[in-house]
Amino acid sequence: MLKIFKICPQPKPRMTRSDRWRTRPSVLAYRAFADAMRSQSDGWELPDAFHVRFIVPMPRSWSKRKRLQMVSTPHRQRPDLDNFIKSFDCLREEDSSIWKISAEKVWGEEGAIIIDDLRDEF
Repeated sequence: MLKIFKICPQPKPRMTRSDRWRTRPSVLAYRAFADAMRSQSDGWELPDAFHVRFIVPMPRSWSKRKRLQMVSTPHRQRPDLDNFIKSFDCLREEDSSIWKISAEKVWGEEGAIIIDDLRDEF
């Protein structure tokens, strides 16, 4: 089953104890992202095996020509793919049962996260 989140991907920052009372912009952005992900999930549960595609929005400063060239091409810049994957902690209390993840991050016109359940393949 395919699940599409119409939200700009946000990497999970490294958090410390002081992030509970101190407001760092990266932590606030991640918390807003996590709340939006939970609200868009509507009771949907993250599967144990899945493929995820992170679509990172292109900068507005790019020309139309460059935008057309870059659609669906690999995003080889920061933030790292593993930090995007860690952002799924907001969808599960306990993620130890996840046994397979395949992931990619690509450029797109608008940000989105597309999750495809891989349990059907086995």
